[in-house]
Amino acid sequence: MNIAKRGFVSTDSKDFSMESLEKLRIAGEEIHFLLNRDYPIRSAINFVGNRYQLSERQRTALFRIISSEKSIQSRKNKELSADDLSGQTVYIDGFNIIITLETIFSGSMLFLCMDGTIRDLAGLRGTYRMIDKTDVALKAIGNALENLRIKKAVFYLDKPVSNSGRLRQKILCMLSDRHFETEAFTENAVDPILEKKSHVITADAIILDKCESWYNLTSYILNRTYDKLIDIFEGKMPSESIYTIKK
Repeated sequence: MNIAKRGFVSTDSKDFSMESLEKLRIAGEEIHFLLNRDYPIRSAINFVGNRYQLSERQRTALFRIISSEKSIQSRKNKELSADDLSGQTVYIDGFNIIITLETIFSGSMLFLCMDGTIRDLAGLRGTYRMIDKTDVALKAIGNALENLRIKKAVFYLDKPVSNSGRLRQKILCMLSDRHFETEAFTENAVDPILEKKSHVITADAIILDKCESWYNLTSYILNRTYDKLIDIFEGKMPSESIYTIKK
């Protein structure tokens, strides 16, 4: 098994230093302002990112952290509580949740996002390999789902991604003795499947905006005690008062 640190890049100590985080907070407020006025997120990030000379890594972080008020409220309205999962079937965005947990157990950075999800910066560009943290992540998922008293867990993995078949077998093997049923599928397009489901487990913004309901499993597992969880707004939503246009 490969020993690796998922989600770690050597420049992170500079890109997310205390000084950089203050700049990201200001940039995040400005991007949030633009999103609330229906600017496309990539255009808003490029515009603000160029102004503050942000690195690609910093821009990726803001892309995952910032949402419009409309999107935040919509996602919150569909978010389930732990009690809502008892006796239910949950549908899991496999790579999404597993990679984030691998990042946690690698000791790499995570970001508390405006919609309440926890996201990482580990990229998945068609390639994936299991590491020594994969088993730890799957054990954490199994423990959490057992505590939540679910009936069945259905994992979906992107078939075009390398090693998706091996990960599917690993999931079925490691969760075979749990007090819930486990299924795992590799599919050419996972997002369209999950977008039509309820009781979805993911932090993918596109899926969250379209699915019927979702549960924040990463937050449940993490319990907000992780010392490398970065909250650029320090628990406070950006205020639009600083942008008030005088008439």
